Parts: sequence; C-alpha cells; structure tokens
Amino acid sequence: MKTKEIKILFIDSIHPCLPEMLEHAGFFCDLFTDYNREKILDIIDDYTGIIVRSRIHIDKEIIDKASKLKFIGRVGAGMESIDMDYAIQNGIQCFNSPEGNRDAVGEHALGMLIALMNNFLRADRQVRNGLWKREENRGVEIKGKTIGIIGYGNMGSAFARRLKGFDANVIAYDKYKFKYSDDFAKEVCQEEIFENADILSLHVPLTDETHHLFNNDYIHKFKKNIWLINTSRGPVVNTDDLVHAIESGKIKGAALDVVEYESPSFIKLQNKELPEAWKYLTNSDKVILTPHIAGWTVESEVKLAQVLGAKIIEFLK
Repeated sequence: MKTKEIKILFIDSIHPCLPEMLEHAGFFCDLFTDYNREKILDIIDDYTGIIVRSRIHIDKEIIDKASKLKFIGRVGAGMESIDMDYAIQNGIQCFNSPEGNRDAVGEHALGMLIALMNNFLRADRQVRNGLWKREENRGVEIKGKTIGIIGYGNMGSAFARRLKGFDANVIAYDKYKFKYSDDFAKEVCQEEIFENADILSLHVPLTDETHHLFNNDYIHKFKKNIWLINTSRGPVVNTDDLVHAIESGKIKGAALDVVEYESPSFIKLQNKELPEAWKYLTNSDKVILTPHIAGWTVESEVKLAQVLGAKIIEFLK
C-alpha cells in the first residue's frame, strides 16, 4: 500500500505529537474526536487505521464495517476496549503503548504504598483540624517486608524497580511469563506469594480470567494480613469481598487507583447509585483512592503517543 493511500482515524483526544508523527511519515490523519458511534460507523470503511483510548468500544460491528482496516492503536496499556480476538481473526493488527506510562504507574504505586503505610492522608486531615496525634499515626516501614507483585510486565516490573532502594524482599508471579527474575524481583509460584507476602500489588490486564481475581477465596489464601495496591483495573478486585476483609483485619489497608464502579471510558463513576461497599471505601481511613491517574502524568501523555506512533510507523513502513 502506498503511503499516500493510508488514512488514519482518531476518535479520542490524544497528545498532538502522535498525529504529527504519522503525518510526518506521510500518512493522512483525521481527528474526529467528537464523533459518536453512529458517525464512526458511517465513515470507518475509508480508513487503514484507527486510534482509540476507551471512549468507544471497537467491537464486531465496527470491525465488520471497516473493510480497509489494517490496524487499531490503543493509546495506553489495557486492550479491553477492543475485541482483539475478532480483530486478529480479520487480519487486523492491534497495538498499545504500555511502555509509555509504566514509569508513571510505578511511581504512583510506590507513592500510594508509602502514604498508606504511614497514614499520610489521615494525619494530614487531623493536623488541618488542629489535631496533633503522633502515636495514633505511627507508620510501618517497607524495609524487610515481602512485597508480592501479580503480573510482571511493563507495570509490575516498573513498580519493582522503584522498590530497589527500600531493602524489601520483592517477589513476583506471572502466569504467562517464565525465567524473568532480575535485579528487582524474584520469580516465584503463586503459592509463595500467598505464604510470604506482607504487601500485594496487582498489575494484570482485565480479562475474563482476572475479573474478580481478588475475591474472598483469594484473600484468605494469604497466610498474613496484607496491604493491597491496585493500579491495574477496578473489576480485578471484588469490592464487596475487599470491604469484608478490611473490616475483619485481613486487609490492613488498600490503595486503589481504580475501582469497579468506573464507567467504561474511565472518565467518571457510573451514572447510578453507588453501593454500600463504595460508601465504605470513601469513609475508611484505611483506604486511599485516586481517580485512575496512576499512568496519568505530563510526561506519560507524550510518551504514550510517541511509543504508539513508532510502532505504527514501523508496521506501515
């Protein structure tokens, strides 16, 4: 295919360096970031590629209409907004760019862990209200703790790197990787995570297999009471079961950048009455919540675009 014949459709807002990269490489880019699903269906058959985030699900209907489509590019890591199996069956290449925000996620996870174990948020609120409680806010050190990482890809390994200077025992389990021990984490079986972990950090994609992975049965396989960090996807954690475990003391505290009550686009909470479990999380001083921003930095916005652009150009050239 000639370069001048390649047209790429953007349906989500993205850093301008990505269309600039692609246009510099000789491709045509159309930015229709306000188009709804119906308008996209009307025009998609004219494009070689489509760039998405999470606003609209790229499903069988859209793929069937996209007669010229050769690739789908997802600005970010998770691919649950794309029917990848169907795309691949139709000869469509799927790209993402987790390398672009892994550093941001690693730093955010570490920051949440330190804040959680040292009661930063509670102590801050108390001081602002004239309360000076030192003993009640005595912290716990990371040094000497065993930190279990589930999923040792871009995000899990980036978190492990940030832990290097804390003299912790970092162990990792990844069902789909082998022989990945490095200077930052030791590869172990899942049973060793359950046996030894003081802290658990989740770094897995959202799939049918990982939906509600962290549930009551999973929680009670841990020998110790643990702290939990989740910067992956909200539905990986069963919130009702998490709340019960916090109430019982099995979970000492939780740092959640993602929750299962987010809208599919991640830009807001669901437009319905939120359950009691959510209300518990928002009122608990054992829980830290952030609005899906672990990978959301000034630097990552650029890197996500650049990484994806480089992959697409390599593919099309």
